Amino acid sequence: MATGLFISFEGIDGSGKSTQARLLAEALRQAGHEALLTREPGGSPGAEEIRSLVLTGDSGRWSAETELLLFTAARRDHLERTIRPALAEGRTVITDRFADSTRVYQGATRGDLRDTVDRLHALMIGAEPDLTFLIDMDPATALARGLARGSGEDRFEDMGLGFQQTLRAGFLDLAAAAPDRFRVIDGDRAPEAVAAEIAAIALPRAGLPS
Repeated sequence: MATGLFISFEGIDGSGKSTQARLLAEALRQAGHEALLTREPGGSPGAEEIRSLVLTGDSGRWSAETELLLFTAARRDHLERTIRPALAEGRTVITDRFADSTRVYQGATRGDLRDTVDRLHALMIGAEPDLTFLIDMDPATALARGLARGSGEDRFEDMGLGFQQTLRAGFLDLAAAAPDRFRVIDGDRAPEAVAAEIAAIALPRAGLPS
């Protein structure tokens, strides 16, 4: 499907993954490499419209099943209109969240939907990143940070600490099941230290000196 490198960042809300995705994109560009930074839900006009539906409003606004369909629709549009064209051009695509978030948020924490998540992914998406960074940190610290942002996109943070703890366990389980793709990064450090570790892993994968 692609000639470029596809990298995703995952983690619980407030873990710093968005900052680290941006810092890696900047590092690649400074090294003269073509990098596209994108996000989920979002990353294309249609997917950004869906983002406003799933990340705002009351925490009980959607059932887990409806969330799954919305996130998959957004991901399909993102894949068609943003990710695949950039990879076909040989660019490195860095996305803040991809399918692993759906596996955890809807598949593992909001009902017994993991088999449905996997079947829908195989049918409608059928793609995985080449490399996934899981920014792992203490859920209480991450939750406090996420709520302090006051972004208005805090529907999942509003579900509380127990939900974030369950998310963390779900992400770590995914990482353990796919060690060739995942790199678990300690996020309870200064952002600069986290970014340096990520760059040392990612830049060689893009054919650049670390």
